[in-house]
Amino acid sequence: MATKKADAILTFGYEATDRKGQKIKGEITGTNIALAKAQLRKQGFNVQKISQKSSFSFGKSKGKITPMDVAIFTRQLATMMKAGVPLVQSFEIVAEGLDNVAMREVVMGIKAEVEGGGSFASALKKYPLYFDQLFCSLVESGEQSGALETMLERVAQYKEKSEILKQKIKKAMKYPISVIIVAVIVTVILLLKVVPVFQSMFEGFGAQLPAFTMMVVNMSKWLQANWFYALVIVLGIGGAFSEAKKRSPAFNNFLDRTALKAPIIGDLVYKSVVARFARTLATTFAAGVPLVDALVSCAGASGNIVYSDAIMKIKDEVSSGQQLGFAMRQSGIFPSMALQMVAIGEESGALDSMLDKVATYFETEVDNAVDGLTSMMEPLIMAVLGVLIGGLVIAMYLPIFQMGSVV
Repeated sequence: MATKKADAILTFGYEATDRKGQKIKGEITGTNIALAKAQLRKQGFNVQKISQKSSFSFGKSKGKITPMDVAIFTRQLATMMKAGVPLVQSFEIVAEGLDNVAMREVVMGIKAEVEGGGSFASALKKYPLYFDQLFCSLVESGEQSGALETMLERVAQYKEKSEILKQKIKKAMKYPISVIIVAVIVTVILLLKVVPVFQSMFEGFGAQLPAFTMMVVNMSKWLQANWFYALVIVLGIGGAFSEAKKRSPAFNNFLDRTALKAPIIGDLVYKSVVARFARTLATTFAAGVPLVDALVSCAGASGNIVYSDAIMKIKDEVSSGQQLGFAMRQSGIFPSMALQMVAIGEESGALDSMLDKVATYFETEVDNAVDGLTSMMEPLIMAVLGVLIGGLVIAMYLPIFQMGSVV
């Protein structure tokens, strides 16, 4: 459900007097000016002037809120509450220490909602872009059980480990992709700027050029004549891919299935999905969430349609009375180590502990896979660079070498 525009958090500058009659100036956030005034009155201030501040700030960007910003906020809030600091005061302390202005405004908006009598979970639900259903459900469970600080500690650990896992996978993918893109750009520059210089020089020789050199020269001529169309095609393919990924579930499902079968990154994706499943299930189950509801959260957090569909089938089997370990084995997509640990956990009554061990094991496996992939990609990248750049250099100097041998 889309959030209403009226729920946007605004910043107001105010002038007021405190209980001692001293004049003070400051800023406060809220969804509207009436709510901001009410919050100030609750704090014992007599408002004399208040107005909305412009959202534009020259030379200072609010910044984009990332999942890691949410993880840092959760960890700091958990630390404050474990130290015995009241929830509302914890919001203020955490907000003051945040460098991201946008995240600070979100925290102050949550504080305003809680001060107004709302629950922490209901305040979080007003920001669905940053706090997903799993996050809100765990916080709500902590509030209802009276163990919010413990639950925040678990949520913080879950968010931190999940984001670290994602960042490691992105790191493994970004390095080779960025190097290949740079290599392609350098190759295009050579074809457009350097090869024509050699071409004009070769034309003065009046000799027959080698076939390899002629191929490169023809490529350069084609690119000089059609560079605009080539650029439009590349940008069109990139834009179409981006739009299809945003709007087409079928295309995303295809990418998910392809990623699991890919020869180099398939094993990395497989281990990361299993680690994410185990970590999510361990966190939710330990928080007291019923197993069936926890599996629904796991399906949404899996990040792969193959596992999402399989987990929903497991959920149906568990709902009908089947054991979790047996249902996972029937799916045929979980490793034997995870199946054995889950079975032991069910028998011993320590399922959350065993799932935590499975998550830790596969997170370590992801670390090793990323390191192995990086070391394996380095020689492959060097080979690609050698073929692209070295091939062009050899093609340009080959006629010169032949002329030298004739002389």
